[in-house]
Amino acid sequence: MSVTIISKNWNNTREKEVGSNSIRRLITIICFSCLVSIVWAQTVLEEIAKTPFLSSNNYCVYPDRDDHQYTEAPAGKKPFYISHYGRHGSRYLSRQHAYDIPFGILSKADSAGKLTPLGKDVFRQVIIAREDVKDRNGELTELGNRQHHHIARRMMEHFPEVFEGKAHIDARSTTKIRCILSMGAALQQMVSLNPELQIHRMDASQHDMWYMNYQDQLLKKSRMTPAANDAYTAFTKKREHNERLMSILFNDTAYVRQEVDDATLNYYLFKVASIQQNTHLSDSLHLLDIFTNEELYRIWQKENVWWYINFGACLLNGGKQPFTQRNLLRKIIEEADSCIALTQHGATLRYGHETIVLPLTCLLELNGYGMQTMDLEEVEKNGWVAYRVFPMGTNLQFIFYRTDPFDHDVIIKVLLNEEEATLPIQTDIAPYYHWSDFKDYYLKKLDDYERSITPPLP
Repeated sequence: MSVTIISKNWNNTREKEVGSNSIRRLITIICFSCLVSIVWAQTVLEEIAKTPFLSSNNYCVYPDRDDHQYTEAPAGKKPFYISHYGRHGSRYLSRQHAYDIPFGILSKADSAGKLTPLGKDVFRQVIIAREDVKDRNGELTELGNRQHHHIARRMMEHFPEVFEGKAHIDARSTTKIRCILSMGAALQQMVSLNPELQIHRMDASQHDMWYMNYQDQLLKKSRMTPAANDAYTAFTKKREHNERLMSILFNDTAYVRQEVDDATLNYYLFKVASIQQNTHLSDSLHLLDIFTNEELYRIWQKENVWWYINFGACLLNGGKQPFTQRNLLRKIIEEADSCIALTQHGATLRYGHETIVLPLTCLLELNGYGMQTMDLEEVEKNGWVAYRVFPMGTNLQFIFYRTDPFDHDVIIKVLLNEEEATLPIQTDIAPYYHWSDFKDYYLKKLDDYERSITPPLP
């Protein structure tokens, strides 16, 4: 059997269904939901100790709950339009090698008689997970489908004025099947609640990828500058401790030294363990239990700063990575202005990826996620915690309010994962903001950036 071989350096390794409502997953979701509301009361290590699955960052299950409390809008203002960008729901791992690599290492050790009883049980669980994902890499799970049913239902319950009668709905997704199915799940739920809805468009086309999933190649190439790579390597090296895990999986330390890439095995075992919360195997596979809270925390720290460098406003590479989503932000503004000019009500729904939601959140400087630093040790200390932004099904909702179609003082609030969020804009009606102030602030920010990258005329 051939197994993909990769570099021993963990730092260079990146890749990017549920049959019943289990007690285990329910506890995880409830804990995650509680953490959202008391997020500053605990350290990340304390949060992970209470809810180990939080260590998985972008593999976290969405905090699916119905107890959101919202600030009352100013007198007379009613919601009439929602602009939305959401990540697909829970999925399987995208790359088959994430399963093949730990399978290959453990299979070889098992044949050589080098696994402990626990190591054999871990190998058994890896085999089950690997077989379950066959021909399903990156696909939406049953849980992912339900998440978008629930998010759509709550959107309609919280803002019924937007979706009443023959409300106009425009929906688009990226071309990935998991995103298309997420969009379909949301629209299916909406139409079941209001059959009169006018679905003007339900589309997934390369035509829209210039803003739905824009990949700025110049910025992408500048992510890991020498300074960023050196800082990241130093940061992760201090947190690379795999000895305990190897000692409980293998019965021969010499074999581990000679035959096992401990960093790679640790990394992919964690990935396979983390993703199971999103599948129907969450009750039967407990691979995350082989890691201590401290080990999970260290893994999370390495992942968190990787996300910060690559998608946040990290000064080690110029602090400009969030501008990858400038096209999307302009589109959100332009389409909102078009809808404001109409007398009808409705929503624009977009379905994509965490690699879009995270930099867009940073570009908006939402909840302080526009934070800039060169010191990776300061990222967590300043509250830049990726799992609070982009669990499976994560969404940004821009809710627009006015008294009537002739009201020129349109106001807006932004929800991140259905929670009221703050913007870096002065307001006298927090958590609401005047749309004119929103536009002025972000259009200037976008214009300034685009001027900085535009060559001067000869």
